[in-house]
Amino acid sequence: MSKIDWLAQEIDGLKEQGLYNRIRTIGSAQGARLIVDGQDVLNFCSNNYLGLANHPKLVEAAKEATKKFGVGPAAVRTIAGTTDLHVELEKRLATFKGAEDVITFQSGFTANLGAISALVGKEDVIFSDRLNHASIIDGCRLSGAKIAAYEHNDAGALEDAIKEHATSFRRALIITDGVFSMDGDIAPLPDLVEVAKKYDILIMVDDAHGEGVLGKGGRGIVDHFGLHGQVDIEVGTMSKAFGVVGGIVAGNKVIVEWLRQRGRPFLFSSAVTAPDAAACLAAVDLLEESTELVDKLWDNAKYFKTEMKKLGFDTGVSETPITPVILGEAPLAQQFSRELFDEGVFAMSIGFPTVAKGKARIRVMISASHDRDDLGQGLEAFARVGKRLGVIQ
Repeated sequence: MSKIDWLAQEIDGLKEQGLYNRIRTIGSAQGARLIVDGQDVLNFCSNNYLGLANHPKLVEAAKEATKKFGVGPAAVRTIAGTTDLHVELEKRLATFKGAEDVITFQSGFTANLGAISALVGKEDVIFSDRLNHASIIDGCRLSGAKIAAYEHNDAGALEDAIKEHATSFRRALIITDGVFSMDGDIAPLPDLVEVAKKYDILIMVDDAHGEGVLGKGGRGIVDHFGLHGQVDIEVGTMSKAFGVVGGIVAGNKVIVEWLRQRGRPFLFSSAVTAPDAAACLAAVDLLEESTELVDKLWDNAKYFKTEMKKLGFDTGVSETPITPVILGEAPLAQQFSRELFDEGVFAMSIGFPTVAKGKARIRVMISASHDRDDLGQGLEAFARVGKRLGVIQ
């Protein structure tokens, strides 16, 4: 038996269970519509919440930065990779978010890895929401700290976990997602902050799906709840609503300065490119100028979710533009996705291990780039496929 035969068997098993991920190929810029595997389809998949990924101002900013700085950073930030664009972006983001300071990373994933592993270690404990994102889970594991999971969005369960574990460790850290990416629900951050204050524990929120979505003009979950200065670490991303790429850690200036010294992705992986940094600055400009895109995103999301519920679909507990269409078993979700594609709608299925078994779904990502005709086309396609497959009457 070959030393990799087990991998082929595992892959065959994924296919049999309806869990094999068939990756489609994009042949156009992100927007309300995409060319996918050569077909023009309505885009209900991307995290491009505000439609900025191909916005002319961002494209032009990236072009100008490329002319000046080239396409690659050629160094890590701490050696020769920090341009004046990086410095300006961090200052602008701190002002935008009402934070003491900001450090940027290559992605939201590396921001979580870098922040968590720099703040806690083997002698410490992390209190982590049971449904936290994979990047938080991996950051916790990388840190070597004890992980004490508490029940999802339950401040009482968090306090119980603290009472049970906190005194046995040197330091502690509470971590929660802000918006949970699979269900679209929002963490009860004010309640979690009160628990953190009571026990004098650092609190960190990963606002990847709240950045550019929650708060005034997309300033994020801390702004949404009016908790400025009360959340120690706010992680975000520039690869969703901002339409570009990169990670953000905002918050206490001493913590941010420590991450500049000990955040491993910051120290050991090349910087975000100058064109990306320039495009992110252009995104900040747009968000500071107007709330129009954020307002349209929410209007579109409310309309689509209301109409989906009228059709009889289960859209779960979402409080945000993320719209899960919960179908149950993975094979059904995959079939539903394929039939939607045949109807001209690109909406991928999501199953285990991303979501629990029996909770497979189509996750619809509504954008400000969609108009009512787009949403109407999508609703009609969902209705036809849903009736054909017996999901709705």
